[in-house]
Amino acid sequence: MVHAIVSSLYFRGARFLVVLACAVLAAVLPSRQSAAGDLPVLFDARERLPRPDLSSLLRLRFLTTTDFPPFNFADQTGRLSGFHVELARAICAELTIEAKCQIQALPFAELEAALSGGQGDAVLAGIAVSDDLRSRFSFSRPYMQLPARFARNKDAALLGEDADALFGRRVGVVSGTAHEAMLKAFFPNIEPVGFENRDKMLEELKAKKIEAVFADSLQLSFWTSGEASAGCCALFGKAYLSERFLGEGLTIMLRRDDPVLASALDSALAALSRNGRLQEIYLRYFPYGLF
Repeated sequence: MVHAIVSSLYFRGARFLVVLACAVLAAVLPSRQSAAGDLPVLFDARERLPRPDLSSLLRLRFLTTTDFPPFNFADQTGRLSGFHVELARAICAELTIEAKCQIQALPFAELEAALSGGQGDAVLAGIAVSDDLRSRFSFSRPYMQLPARFARNKDAALLGEDADALFGRRVGVVSGTAHEAMLKAFFPNIEPVGFENRDKMLEELKAKKIEAVFADSLQLSFWTSGEASAGCCALFGKAYLSERFLGEGLTIMLRRDDPVLASALDSALAALSRNGRLQEIYLRYFPYGLF
């Protein structure tokens, strides 16, 4: 059995994503809606990663937070829930070490020190890999990538269903972000309109002052499907991935002196990708789809 230890419900810190509102919780449904689309395969189906012997492992302690829905959050009963929590349980089941697994929630700012100090064995909290972190920690292979997407106002007169329909148009983007740089690099024929924050950008889209926006697919998927958009807008075109602009994707962070555990986690993630369990968890927590 996996144990959840929650130390606080009000953590804040620099995040890989903007924390979503409580409305997200309503979207956490045991559903496999076809509209959600498929999670891109990150592991070659023919690849068989080595599975090290974990019989001598005393315990595996995953560290996460509670303020990063729908990845990790405390539900209405105070129980630790979310995509990362269920993924940790699935990893432990795949490695047949459920009795040795624990999940502990800490403030985001304390995760690195806790891992370095031996208070946990793996951080599963959506940390963005950086050169600095890679010099001090090791990382599993990615288990999810977070794409960028366009969203359009439904009343905009666009001729086409992909980015070509936006050429020469004014498209909103948050200034100074990776998405702004990506928009300019990928779509030089689109006129970027910079905004100081996401809320102002989406207000302008809703008010038809701009025809489309370019931003994080996760945020846009929940906004376009939620009450805040009032049905004004919809995701548009395909999803766009770029390691240069958006990073490697979501990974599990470990201490550099634990290569056996790193190999075991990679092996488990590959197996969960092959047997469909990773896709199942994805569809449960992202019913509107990222791709």
